[in-house]
Amino acid sequence: MKKNYFLAFDLGATSGRSMLGILEGDHFEMKELTRFPNVIMELHGKYYWDICGLYKSLIEGLKECTRLGITLISIGIDTWGVDFGYIGKDGTILGLPRAYRDPYTDGAPEDFFNIISKETVYQLTGIQIMQFNSLYQLFRAKQEGFSPLQQADKILFMPDLLSYMLTGKQVCEYTDASTSQILNPSNKQFESSLLEAIGISPSLLHPLTEPGTVIGTLTKAVAKETGVGEVPVIAVAGHDTASAILAVPAENQNFAYLSSGTWSLMGVETETPIMTKESYEKNFTNEGGVEGTTRFLKNITGMWLLEQCRKEWEREGRSYSYSEIMEMAEQASYIKSFVDPDDPRLANPVSMSGMIALLCEENGMKPPVSDAEYIRCIFESLVRRYVTVLGMLSEMIPFPIEKLHIIGGGSQNELINRMTAHALGIPVIAGPSEATAIGNCLMQAKSAGLVKDRWEIRRIIAKAFNVKTYMPVMNYEL
Repeated sequence: MKKNYFLAFDLGATSGRSMLGILEGDHFEMKELTRFPNVIMELHGKYYWDICGLYKSLIEGLKECTRLGITLISIGIDTWGVDFGYIGKDGTILGLPRAYRDPYTDGAPEDFFNIISKETVYQLTGIQIMQFNSLYQLFRAKQEGFSPLQQADKILFMPDLLSYMLTGKQVCEYTDASTSQILNPSNKQFESSLLEAIGISPSLLHPLTEPGTVIGTLTKAVAKETGVGEVPVIAVAGHDTASAILAVPAENQNFAYLSSGTWSLMGVETETPIMTKESYEKNFTNEGGVEGTTRFLKNITGMWLLEQCRKEWEREGRSYSYSEIMEMAEQASYIKSFVDPDDPRLANPVSMSGMIALLCEENGMKPPVSDAEYIRCIFESLVRRYVTVLGMLSEMIPFPIEKLHIIGGGSQNELINRMTAHALGIPVIAGPSEATAIGNCLMQAKSAGLVKDRWEIRRIIAKAFNVKTYMPVMNYEL
């Protein structure tokens, strides 16, 4: 039986990788080809992504395919959401894309709501209010007189921008655009009024492209440089969470998911958006999924807290392996200090450990002292937040949540998985860890006509990857 090769470029907010998906009948496997950093750069008080560096990393991934003698069926790119680049009328990329952690959006939603009310914005978009959403980035860029915006003919969200660099073709993929807080999830059209209210032309946005659409082929120059030929590039579910949810090995709709990494995204898959007074008050979001589904979820700050603490400790000469971190957290089980991971002050503090200590003190708790106590505090804080968010979800959806599927890198954290199962009182199924790249590749396979729908994809994944189930214990207390 023929082996079909698909290349996924999976870019997160701190690193990226090129992953090879191999589909032979209903047998599927993944292989990592390259891995590369993705670092926010500060230049003259502004924060940017090194889009040229990322492009070079994609080229290296393609060259690796040639070195391995692989003939690709197609290529797909997924990234984090909300960020974008500006494109001039002649197709020129106008500078580096701003990064969502740039503090220029501090207070932007509140200022925007002086023009259009918060409730109206939510009614139009169904998107969780977060200060870095694309709408508020454009709002601040307009206020700044940011030159790339002034000269722009279009904007391209990050996966579309990288696809453009590879193909020369511009599209606006639906799932990634849905995170912008400019798109109406009910009619799947951009809300022109939100841009017009701040003096920005809606023509800045391309019409939407559905996941599975062929964007174009690699340019002749890229094909020649890499040796892979003029391979098609597919608009997969370009938002990394949308690709990850596609890879949840669920049997039916009665599940919740937790896509765990730098961010933790907890939600459910629904057929229609949920835009109610309750979802507005609890700040839940309706993002686009594959096959017209909605990802009804809440963004939770995830391992960002630990990642930033680790950077501090490394600067101070203390480095820990993943296994050491798990052991330290287990040993510090007596710590009962915790914080709200979504406190805005934890978004990008000068010192993450210092801010965690301050928040503990503000809430009358003894702050962590050792590195092990900080790790345990972070884990305890995340699990408590998961319990709260799942409880809110359960009250708003029309079906019972019978299981929680944890996917992404965080699915390998056995301590948090165990704590989460016990705290929620339902089974937790952990894996696959590379869900985003898996979903990316199998969306390409769907585009190629090799799989039928998302449920067939999930059956293939359930067969291909080992997952671990954590059963709850009775009367567990955090």
